[in-house]
Amino acid sequence: MQRALEFAKIAHQRGDVPVGAVLVVGTDIAAVGFNQKESNHDPTAHAEIVALRQGAARKGGWRLSGATLYVTKEPCVMCAGACVAARIERLVYGCDDPKGGGAGSVLNVLANPRLNHRVEVLRGVREAEAAQLLRSFFRERRSAEM
Repeated sequence: MQRALEFAKIAHQRGDVPVGAVLVVGTDIAAVGFNQKESNHDPTAHAEIVALRQGAARKGGWRLSGATLYVTKEPCVMCAGACVAARIERLVYGCDDPKGGGAGSVLNVLANPRLNHRVEVLRGVREAEAAQLLRSFFRERRSAEM
């Protein structure tokens, strides 16, 4: 999670919402990502999607079975769906997203029994740090708009 927090800070420096992701297979970091929606002008360039794409490219296949994805903020519905589609085994995240979370806060895509895969979830890892990064970012944005 420490590495994911470091990547979240990179997103912040680049003007994107500070979310970072690290994909781990076994004990190896297979891929990393941070939000790039603003910098890439891409609505799908969430940290999780960036990491999953990179991990699949490195593996040479879309199935990321056995992988753990560490993310600083609860994935949205799109990213939760991508975790299911990629067949990751486990998601570990920092803080909840009560306005758009897809891992239990708003919807729970990862445990939906109607889908063909479920993802194990561990919430609240380094939650205070992840939440503080987000609060700082949005506080800065609001003060800049005034």
